[in-house]
Amino acid sequence: MYNLCYYLYIMYIYNMQKYKDFKKELLKDPEVKKEYDLLGPEFAAISQLIELRIKHKLTQSQLAEKIQTKQPAISRLEEGFSNPTVRFLSRIAQAFNKKLIISFK
Repeated sequence: MYNLCYYLYIMYIYNMQKYKDFKKELLKDPEVKKEYDLLGPEFAAISQLIELRIKHKLTQSQLAEKIQTKQPAISRLEEGFSNPTVRFLSRIAQAFNKKLIISFK
């Protein structure tokens, strides 16, 4: 399911209309829709990370160097294959001069 979310985001970057059509078709399946909804907060965080990295024109390797980790750690995070600690996310936020905010509503 994580790869699906990452793939949906990549499609968004390249072609919004195709993305919308693709997503609409996938979400017709109730099981896919349920999983997609459960991954919403994670997907949003990953999307923000990728957007920030691209906006700042950083490669995964460059971001990894800034936060003193290795590129595969960034790749796993962006693909949804890791469960990062709050400390790790805070280091990423600091790299972009952002503040990490976690809340329950």
